[in-house]
Amino acid sequence: MESEKHSEMLSNLELDIVKKGFEWLSAQQIQSVKELSSTLSAHALWGLPNPYITRLILKQENDGSWNFSIRDTARACSALSTEGIVFMASGKWLLTRKRGNSWNDDVYDTAYALGALADMGTQDRSGCKWLYENYCPAWEQVGTTSLIIMALKKQENLAGSKDFDTFIREKAEWILSKRGQDGGWVYISTSNLAIQALLLAGFKDEIEDSVHWLLENAHKNGAWGNKEDDINATALALSILGLYKEA
Repeated sequence: MESEKHSEMLSNLELDIVKKGFEWLSAQQIQSVKELSSTLSAHALWGLPNPYITRLILKQENDGSWNFSIRDTARACSALSTEGIVFMASGKWLLTRKRGNSWNDDVYDTAYALGALADMGTQDRSGCKWLYENYCPAWEQVGTTSLIIMALKKQENLAGSKDFDTFIREKAEWILSKRGQDGGWVYISTSNLAIQALLLAGFKDEIEDSVHWLLENAHKNGAWGNKEDDINATALALSILGLYKEA
């Protein structure tokens, strides 16, 4: 019955909003690697024609990276993986940028890199342990914690392990505790990350109110954003709706 309830909610509320969202995206000048990656992923998750694949690949550097950036390379690799495209040179580039057990001793670089490597089928246990063992109050923010959950859960799923399951569940419940009564986490970008992490962590039933909130916060033209229409926020929202539909 729960799955029927979710499907009914999406079929009744979602289709016009999703259609408008993709129509709005198609009218935008999308240039950055970040925006191309999120837009590519959204199209892939909804099974739509994807002209963004070629556009993203054309931005790749000769060494396999994007902008010689760990985060941009990770974003691009994760996005292309949704269409079954894996560049081994890009995975190798990411691994060569690892120093010790992390990427730049930076939680964001490390989380993005681990998530992308998992999407490409590469396990990295030492990076996961670094995230887990170094979790601290400075990282205890909804967006940051969501990225950590996604990185660890993707790596766990790939390895077929439950090594970080208790940690993931505890942090997911903490994220839920920070949710507003309306179902969101104040900012659309933070909410997108939180919903995505909770969905990946297996909290689909608990995020129904948040999906309602996401649908209700679409702008009339189909875009999402805190105040202004935002390409990345729109693409991520559409991706989340696609993931929710399939979960």
